[in-house]
Amino acid sequence: MPATESSKPRRHRRFRRRLRTRIILSFVLLGFGLTLLLAFSANWVRNRVEEDLIVDAISQNIAEYQRSYEASGGRERDLRVQTMRAFAFAPDKFEQLREERPEWYELPNGIHTVSGEDDAGSPFSYWLAVQKTPDAWFFLAYDKTESVKAKSKFNRALIGVVVVFTGVSLLIGWWSASRVMSPVSELAARLRAYRGSSNPRPLAPHFPQDEVGELAKALDDYSGRLTEVVQRDREFNADVSHELRTPLAIIRGSVELMLSRPDMDEKTRTRIQRIQRAEQQCTDLISALLLLSRNERGHGNTDVARVVDQLLDAHRATLGGKPLVLRVEGEGGVTVDSPEAALSVALGNLIGNAVKYTKEGEVVVRLLPDGVEVVDSGPGLSKEDAARLFERGYRGTHAGHSQGGGIGLSIVSRLCTLYGWQVGVRPGEPKGVVATLRFSPDRSAAPEEPGNGAGQGA
Repeated sequence: MPATESSKPRRHRRFRRRLRTRIILSFVLLGFGLTLLLAFSANWVRNRVEEDLIVDAISQNIAEYQRSYEASGGRERDLRVQTMRAFAFAPDKFEQLREERPEWYELPNGIHTVSGEDDAGSPFSYWLAVQKTPDAWFFLAYDKTESVKAKSKFNRALIGVVVVFTGVSLLIGWWSASRVMSPVSELAARLRAYRGSSNPRPLAPHFPQDEVGELAKALDDYSGRLTEVVQRDREFNADVSHELRTPLAIIRGSVELMLSRPDMDEKTRTRIQRIQRAEQQCTDLISALLLLSRNERGHGNTDVARVVDQLLDAHRATLGGKPLVLRVEGEGGVTVDSPEAALSVALGNLIGNAVKYTKEGEVVVRLLPDGVEVVDSGPGLSKEDAARLFERGYRGTHAGHSQGGGIGLSIVSRLCTLYGWQVGVRPGEPKGVVATLRFSPDRSAAPEEPGNGAGQGA
């Protein structure tokens, strides 16, 4: 469950293949491409060789037939040898040839391809060698039917070879990807096992001196430097927290001692009480920041209604002559498992923004069974503010020249992430903003737009 609506990552609809899939796909494409190229080359070579052999055989056979015809004195008119058939036409048969086979009559000397359909509609195709002399015309036909059948059978065999070798490439790619990705997967598993550990063990000794080993060394180096940075940061935060608590404790003691004096005038008492509230706010903020720096939850049994009353009393004292009403709606009794400081900082920023940016009207804090709503009658919320106001350093449209660095709502968002709360905003009716802090958000409820707590930025 996300802690804040503003912390939900945007889901980019980008399809990215895993490295294992890319390796397998590379093997498949390589195997398919090479096999297809080999099949194409084999088919081309076969056709060229077959054609050259047939043409050579036809040329030799028609020359032999011409010699045999001349040696027999013109008695050998035609000859059938397997798929070849020879014809000879004397000059007195030229006109008959024109009428019966006009396509032969027009052909010059050489080897030609003749194709078409017979009287029954069946297709035919053959090579025809033509040798024309003044004494006779010689024709030698070579039937291509068997050659076409053989070529078709050969092509089907090539297709089978392509499919089989592509399948073999897939298996090899699968095996290779498993072998290649095994150390990477092991490295990722060891990294996941170290999640949350403050002192992770070195990774490099578990891997050989290869690319994965180099990656493991780089991760060890990065982990070491990151651990040092985190450790220094924690020590610094702890030191700052300790050093700040001392003067704050002195201020608290001095303020309590001064407030115990009965002869103090009301104006001075009001100012000292303001100092007391500022000291308490600083103490709560330091405690919350220390929890965030350590990334650990503090525990407690904090009454939400009591914290709300304290915060509203503190803000009423700072209103001066501002025409603004602060009130509470709903019944109390809700408690949360967190230190009072953490809840005070989270609600304090939401209520503080509502008070700060509402010039007149009212700020209503509603106590819900599972959270708190802060409703103001301020200037409202723009779409840009709603989208970015929980970002660190962002100040809203209506912030103007007011004081603040734009980090208050960022702290609220981080606290919600730490404790599993949910914070969000929606436009009020007819104006203003409704900020909601839920301690056990209802998943079935419609999500609110991410934005600022109750105004335009802390």
